[in-house]
Amino acid sequence: MEITVRSLIRGAQESQGIAVIIDVFRCFTTEAVAFDRGAEKIILVSEIEEARELRERGLGQILMGEVGGKRPEGFDYGNSPSELMYANLSGKTIIQSTRAGTVGVTNVSEADVIYGGSLAVAGATARAIAFHKPEKVSLVAMGLEGKVKADEDEQCALYLRNLLQGRRPDKDSVRALILAGEESQKYDDPSLPQWPPEDRMMALDIDSHNFALRIAREDDLFVSRPEYV
Repeated sequence: MEITVRSLIRGAQESQGIAVIIDVFRCFTTEAVAFDRGAEKIILVSEIEEARELRERGLGQILMGEVGGKRPEGFDYGNSPSELMYANLSGKTIIQSTRAGTVGVTNVSEADVIYGGSLAVAGATARAIAFHKPEKVSLVAMGLEGKVKADEDEQCALYLRNLLQGRRPDKDSVRALILAGEESQKYDDPSLPQWPPEDRMMALDIDSHNFALRIAREDDLFVSRPEYV
């Protein structure tokens, strides 16, 4: 298995084999919680306007996402796992748009299989990848809006690589490195309520979910569903 760690939008565009698009704060942590709350599937789009249009066409009931960390006008939920903790999403189709995770997915063109990656689903993702026995794996850390590298996504990529190579990294050490990073600091700033500390806590709860986030093309849309291995 040839494992390559890539970064940002270019990394998504260059990914091959199995691509794991990583967004720890917060896209693929939020997705994991949404499926735990009963969502049937999640349609990933890159732009807010596209999400609204798909709902108008009847392709989903719930809009979820963010711009600059904030819930866009007309959206039901932000890109916040803690916001979904008590939501009833049973049987619902969610349409999600974020500035990193969903953008990364929509930029994948060469990979054979796509997974959404976060620390919340890291172990399950590694098991799913190993099940496929791929020749190539691309671990893509999306960073801040797909433009600037971020510690949490880079560390998640390294954590996944270690798992795939048969090592078991110390979870507390991984969390400590991320907590010291720049992106983590905004969750401690009370003047930025769009970044609640509960979201960071949930994003750093490593292996809190026992399924991977498998993303497939369905009718020219990128659709995420939970995959149990």
